[in-house]
Amino acid sequence: MTFPERFSNLPDYAFPRLRRLLDAHVPGGAVVHMTIGEPQHAFPDWVAGIVAGHVAEFGRYPPNEGTPELLSAIAAWVERRYGVRLNPATQIAPLNGTREGLFNAALALCPEEKRGQRPAMLIPNPFYQVYAVAALALAVEPVYLPATAESGFLPDYAALPPELLDRVAIAWLCSPSNPQGAVADRGYWADLIRLAERHDFRIFADECYSEVYRDTPPPGALEVAREIGADPERVVVFHSLSKRSNLPGLRSGFCAGGPESLAHIKRLRSYAGAPLPLPLQRVAEQVWADEAHVAASRALYQRKYAIADEIFGDVSGYHPPQAGFFLWLPVPDGEAAALKAWRETGVRVLPGAYLSRAVNGDNPGAGYIRVAMVAPEQEMRHGLMRLRDCLYG
Repeated sequence: MTFPERFSNLPDYAFPRLRRLLDAHVPGGAVVHMTIGEPQHAFPDWVAGIVAGHVAEFGRYPPNEGTPELLSAIAAWVERRYGVRLNPATQIAPLNGTREGLFNAALALCPEEKRGQRPAMLIPNPFYQVYAVAALALAVEPVYLPATAESGFLPDYAALPPELLDRVAIAWLCSPSNPQGAVADRGYWADLIRLAERHDFRIFADECYSEVYRDTPPPGALEVAREIGADPERVVVFHSLSKRSNLPGLRSGFCAGGPESLAHIKRLRSYAGAPLPLPLQRVAEQVWADEAHVAASRALYQRKYAIADEIFGDVSGYHPPQAGFFLWLPVPDGEAAALKAWRETGVRVLPGAYLSRAVNGDNPGAGYIRVAMVAPEQEMRHGLMRLRDCLYG
């Protein structure tokens, strides 16, 4: 039996790799999990009541395109948050988690050829791994651009040769970024959108961490596109309730953009997408409409930023994250540091190289560990202090 070769060089996912690295060793203390970005803050206590009130709807096939109430709630949130008015019926598609949406949107919108050549896909490095899998599935050329301290932890796409940019079909950008917590400001977004217009490619803006920030709300790609008068088809944005509302198990997100792009996405998802069960759509309708729980959760993260700054502020190369809930800590070798921390302290962190790719022998994540600040505050403080003493003492 044969298998497709296009996935043959796909490395194991980050967490199986981590288990192989650490699990043969005894932890050096009480275990603190700081690897996966699974929010631990409370979600609204009224969520359970909504599910219970609509439990009979588990007996119905849910609408793939989303309930009218969900579409309207998402559109209202986008307008409140970004000042952008979207047509709920034509410019929004609910998703069963943004990972499937990111993948399926690439399948729906990436052409087989660009100007008679093999298309290219621009990917920041490090990156969320579904970006690379989409490139492999489509047999396009993935172009990994380092997002390092020297570039403000954002990729410099404008530095690429014009002949390569002319082949680009999709450029991915995560802002706030995972894992570095960098934010693309209005100028960065405007420059990238104008670059996309010159070379005729789409931007996929992964904005799932947009509501976790220190003080200033990160600008959004749709917001900036409207401000500069860009073609609404130029940008597709992706959002989720996982981080915003501490509901990763709800698997509720959405994508939004120009009506032509969304028509193609929704057409493909009508064949291959997995709609959100109706009781969960009812929850999402209410969660997108409520900001009180988001502000309360953000205040907890803001205290966690202060704790991290206190503990690591004098570490050479420490960059306080602007947003998101990860620390991207510099170390000589990420795998060695993760293993040392586990064996000596019981704190479990992720080597940065597991989130990035080596290009010409250089892996921009190799000298980092990613630390998720999702544990309860005091547990997180103790974990960070153990890391500080173990790795930087």
